[in-house]
Amino acid sequence: MTIFLLIYLGLFILAALHIILYGSRPAKSLSWFLIVLVFPFVGVFLYVVFGVNRRKFKFYSLKETTKRKLYDYKINKQQRDFVVTDFENASLESLAVLLENSADFPVARGNEVTLLQEGKLTFETIFEAIESAEKFIHLEYYIFEEGELFDKLLSRLSEKIKQGVEVRILYDEIGSFSLSRASVKKAKRIGAKVYAVMPLKFGSFLFTLNYRNHRKIIIIDGTTGFTGGVNFSDRYIKSRENLGVWDDTHVMIKGPAVDFLHRVFIKDYFFASDGESLLEGDYLPNLESKGNVALQIVAGGPDSPHPSIMQQYIKMISIAREYIYISNPYFIPNNAMLEALRIAALSGVKVKILVPLQSDSWLGKNSMLSSFEELLELGVQVFQQQDNFLHSKVIIIDGEIASVGSGNFDHRSFEHNFEANALLYDEEISKKLCEDFIKDCEDALELTYDHYKNRPLHKKLAEGIARFFNPLL
Repeated sequence: MTIFLLIYLGLFILAALHIILYGSRPAKSLSWFLIVLVFPFVGVFLYVVFGVNRRKFKFYSLKETTKRKLYDYKINKQQRDFVVTDFENASLESLAVLLENSADFPVARGNEVTLLQEGKLTFETIFEAIESAEKFIHLEYYIFEEGELFDKLLSRLSEKIKQGVEVRILYDEIGSFSLSRASVKKAKRIGAKVYAVMPLKFGSFLFTLNYRNHRKIIIIDGTTGFTGGVNFSDRYIKSRENLGVWDDTHVMIKGPAVDFLHRVFIKDYFFASDGESLLEGDYLPNLESKGNVALQIVAGGPDSPHPSIMQQYIKMISIAREYIYISNPYFIPNNAMLEALRIAALSGVKVKILVPLQSDSWLGKNSMLSSFEELLELGVQVFQQQDNFLHSKVIIIDGEIASVGSGNFDHRSFEHNFEANALLYDEEISKKLCEDFIKDCEDALELTYDHYKNRPLHKKLAEGIARFFNPLL
């Protein structure tokens, strides 16, 4: 017993010193300090896996970040013709400049954007695009899940490979944990190049577990791109237990912005494949104007110098004049995000938040619920979608701009996950998303402050316990 106590004290002291020396923020550092103190051994393990900011260490910078930065985006002459520089709205210009400096990519005009908001239609559109491929198909998903859609995908890819089309697939090993080795081998056997991003290997497990690739990207021939919140899973076309069918939002892009989205994939592929470059040859064709939508790709991750996804959301909230509509399945805002919403609400901006009634995570659901009482008191309207599981990650500002992507409102998307959003500077699409959002809210359960503040004690306790683990979420 004495030996275990000494070991525990030693580990606690080491962890506490590390938290003090390298903690990113006081509130988060205090949370980790309490976790390490209250949960012997387990708390230290959780901190080592989930709490250590590995960007501060040279080995991570040299082995991973520096290698990725070799592929940082550099604008070329052809692309410069599509870059938007003549903003009429100073607030939108400041948003665009921030995100170009934070996440590399400028706003590109001349895009055609198709909204995809229903699972069956989304995958029909994806498979049509795959059928049209002539040169290459690049796929990157957090979740590939075996089932009807995955079988159909492999069948279509096999046919395209026989026609001479190159296929490359990236998947996240945690998100796609249910994907069997047999399925991965089958994909390789048909001729696809398949790699796990940040794979869980012996010797690097503790250093990669916390950093997941949450992006959802498809690139067809460098001219058509898809991104958003939809994973490759039957849960979007078939009811799943008590959650129903997953309800999500995706976009299909044609035009100059596809080049930027493709460069996100190219960097990830270079990283995962250990050096295969796709910057040469026909992988980045010259693109022509296809429409009138201005669009900015916002990519962020633990290798980025700035928390781009968090900065995007906070800046969007800060420039709102009339209303902010947020649809998100994991609304677990950090203090900076909460303060931005407080300021907006107190400034008279209408804030509406749509979340799912049910969740696939007990911790996530209760952490989310723990922030609502304060927001409701400030006049923020909160709605819970009752039918199906809301998985969309959408934020709309004043019917002028809207973001559709993979980034949640939580610590993971802000600090630990590789994410990609499409920020649309387009009133027509934004107003369409507004109409759909309002309709969803009309069919949802609205929370009221008077009722919510009197919820049972056991629910408040569950929320408090879950909130304690916010640094892990």
